[in-house]
Amino acid sequence: MSGLVVVGVDGSASGLAAVEAAAREAQARGAGLRVVHAFVWPAMHVALGPSPLGPPEGGLQKMADRLVAEAVERARATAPEIDVSHAVVTGEPLTVLEAQSRVAELVVVGSRGMGAFVGLLIGSTAVHLAAHGRCPVLVVRGQPSAEGPVVLGVDGSAAGERAVDFAFAEAELRKAPLVALHAWTTWNAPMPAPQDASAPYANPPGALAGEEECLVSEALAGYRERYPDVVVEHRVVHGGTREALVDASRSAQLVVVGARGRGGFAGLLLGSVSQAVLHHAHCPVAVVRAAGAQH
Repeated sequence: MSGLVVVGVDGSASGLAAVEAAAREAQARGAGLRVVHAFVWPAMHVALGPSPLGPPEGGLQKMADRLVAEAVERARATAPEIDVSHAVVTGEPLTVLEAQSRVAELVVVGSRGMGAFVGLLIGSTAVHLAAHGRCPVLVVRGQPSAEGPVVLGVDGSAAGERAVDFAFAEAELRKAPLVALHAWTTWNAPMPAPQDASAPYANPPGALAGEEECLVSEALAGYRERYPDVVVEHRVVHGGTREALVDASRSAQLVVVGARGRGGFAGLLLGSVSQAVLHHAHCPVAVVRAAGAQH
């Protein structure tokens, strides 16, 4: 066993979908799986045992034990050969899972939990963990295309290098092609039909698109040699990054993004593109923080 995949469960349908995805990830990686439930009630000094007026199998502690047992059973049914452990940890979900991420190679959560408000596209735990987790975080949402590619959002930033490595590794594990997608906008596009070729913002036709293609090639440099079995498609599109990634997610089995991109503000732990993809993608999303990223 080479590592550990952690999945957070809360008894919701979204959490059980995360368990199945986490079991498959553990199987592909040859890793163990730890099922974790954040048990907040002891910290609030609430009675955990059954009520004197209720059945003996009642109570919050028994409920927590049952939902973890159900998740463990689901994991073993999905991937019978993996080693599955479990823990009920006292604390708030984000705090518990952030601590777990320090020893895991991947943390998996559902997009919405038991406490999700109607109308919310994604729960706060998933968003906050993507921003604070110490390892890559996989948020299970939508309907992945089993035969689709892994889609990687490429921005050319140093912060995105770890996401590139993760995406190649996932594509290799899944035996899937990799689509390296980079979107660019026209804020610095050439003026139409300039009269003066020396105008400061004039560019030869196609020059900007060529530069953006070079950016993708440079971001992927070296990874093709490290992952020779991964078929890679460069996809450079003229348009908004968020819209392009969400559209690509319709036919993907996974979208991988960095936590912050080239235009990230200092101190912002999760960029706007990452947040938009978490909220609107049609398939699971992996958010990968830069190596050495601090809170």
